[in-house]
Amino acid sequence: MSNQRFIRTLALLCAALLTACAAQATPTPTPAPKAAPTATPRPAPTATPSTPWKILWADEFDGPAGAAPDAARWRFDFGGGGWGNRERQFYTSGPANANLDGNGALVITARKTTAEQARDMLCWYGDCGYTSARLQTSETFTFTYGRVEARMRLPQGQGLWPAFWMLGADIKTNPWPGSGEIDIMENVGKDPETVVGTIHGPGYSGGKGIGLRYFHPEGKAWHETYHVYAVDWRPDEIRWSVDAKTYFTATPALLPSDTRWVFDHPFFLLLNVAVGGQWPGDPDDTTVFPQTMTVDYVRVYEANPAGR
Repeated sequence: MSNQRFIRTLALLCAALLTACAAQATPTPTPAPKAAPTATPRPAPTATPSTPWKILWADEFDGPAGAAPDAARWRFDFGGGGWGNRERQFYTSGPANANLDGNGALVITARKTTAEQARDMLCWYGDCGYTSARLQTSETFTFTYGRVEARMRLPQGQGLWPAFWMLGADIKTNPWPGSGEIDIMENVGKDPETVVGTIHGPGYSGGKGIGLRYFHPEGKAWHETYHVYAVDWRPDEIRWSVDAKTYFTATPALLPSDTRWVFDHPFFLLLNVAVGGQWPGDPDDTTVFPQTMTVDYVRVYEANPAGR
């Protein structure tokens, strides 16, 4: 092996080790336990909250086509260490994986890599087969309590795992799941007609997370059209909704005995599209790439009792 090839290989291995460590600090959202569907009426889509809130923070994703997301609002996570779930993608900050579409939306794109691209990246399983993007606000915006919503159109296909979620801002000093996780919306390609809302904390994380699957009221796939995914987060209560239809409420009363409610401190936002992993499984011959998650807006509201 040439000295140049040896040095490049050593650098890639070091990068992979650093990525694996980062994955332990900010885990990928984890699946909720299966729950029986509940009958729900057809939701009435809406882009505004029905309770008295006022805007605290927002991104409407205005800007020219091809532009990067606003760096004053979003930062990127990087790497292909599996993110605690043996995922297959390498997260980048490049415009091929995250950019504005010029029509007021953010587009996160999962792509299959070429042989040349794969040689320049290293994932936990070797040369990376896929790239995608993961955006977060840990350094730019955190908040405690309020309404959080995003209007999005999801990707589709076996092995795709889009998510809109939150992590406790103290995760670097209070490791997950002690810092808490609120999954506002998760979807996996093998279950196109369901989305999932979940909380994770000490003693109720991973497959023991507390949440519920929401089945499309018309039996359709969620990726077919835009929908508004939201949580209303108050002291001792978190409510999940799709298109203004509440489908699940979590309170401390739902927690296992001898566990703690850890949703009483600042959290930050995340948006990502994972490829593969223990929950969705890997892509197969039916999966078509590229796949996109298009985000019309993300808005955070704070309580406004006066209704102003």
